[in-house]
Amino acid sequence: MRAIEISQYGAPAVLRLADRPDPVAGPGEVLIRVAASGVNRPDVLQRTGNYPVPPGASDIPGLEVAGEIIGGDAAAMAAAGFAVGDAVCALVAGGGYAELCVAPVGQCLPVPAGLDAVQAASLPETFFTVWSNVFDRGRLQAGETLLVQGGTSGIGVTAIQMAKARGARVIATAGSEAKCQACLELGADHAINYRTQDFAEEAKRFTDGRGVDVILDMVAGDYVAREVECLAEDGRLVIIAVQGGVKSGFNAGLVLRRRLLITGSTLRPRPVAFKSAIAAALKANVWPLLAAGAVKTVIHSRFPAAEAARAHELMESNQHIGKIVLTW
Repeated sequence: MRAIEISQYGAPAVLRLADRPDPVAGPGEVLIRVAASGVNRPDVLQRTGNYPVPPGASDIPGLEVAGEIIGGDAAAMAAAGFAVGDAVCALVAGGGYAELCVAPVGQCLPVPAGLDAVQAASLPETFFTVWSNVFDRGRLQAGETLLVQGGTSGIGVTAIQMAKARGARVIATAGSEAKCQACLELGADHAINYRTQDFAEEAKRFTDGRGVDVILDMVAGDYVAREVECLAEDGRLVIIAVQGGVKSGFNAGLVLRRRLLITGSTLRPRPVAFKSAIAAALKANVWPLLAAGAVKTVIHSRFPAAEAARAHELMESNQHIGKIVLTW
């Protein structure tokens, strides 16, 4: 099969098209002929040597795919309601930038009605991440307020739409007026240009001084101190990336007095059973929203897989709104 491999750690140019042996599905797995592969920030980190591959995972980058099941564990497929020929999208621990990809049956979901392969490939990584962190760990409820840092990222556009569809109010931050407008068009109630405004003060102003209930943070670093300041009583801060650095100082007294929860997670190394439970929750709670058009995919660009380096350049430029997808 053809695949995109990382020839050495470095700039996007280290990504190259190569021939690799076809993967073989094992117990509890399916083999997917890939039509499209999602591009995500962790792929960039892996390419630069800053995101180690979990033990047993493919060294080929790529954490989400969409395509057709062409083989695998027949009993596991039947138990999950899948069969050879079904169109699916899947979350994988690696190997997504390839014409063939193995995925655990439990991490596969049917392509939602009305979506094509490119749209479906944009779903798993961000939807699994948002559900696990905003709704499981963050316990966001209808009527509460969510602050999304980086509202036009793949994670951001998903979090805005999913939270709104489930009855929450949403504040999003972005780095330009155009991106702020895009957040509003996606359904955010308020958008903050973090380059010209203090997001903590704006969040408190928007909530009449009460503060927000949940924050989804991809920055960490010095953002944490300001996030603690703008959380409401019993607020929850969920950290899913550390683009601003791993060290944070904050007012621990506020954590005590307001009974705040600071938590975080990484998804890639979690066991199949954990990810399968998220898939089941998505199928029950979010896939109907996609089919109904209440939540939509946001595709910024698609590239032929051979141009993966260009896709990574775009990702690193931060000029995109929504997802970047490779096609085979």
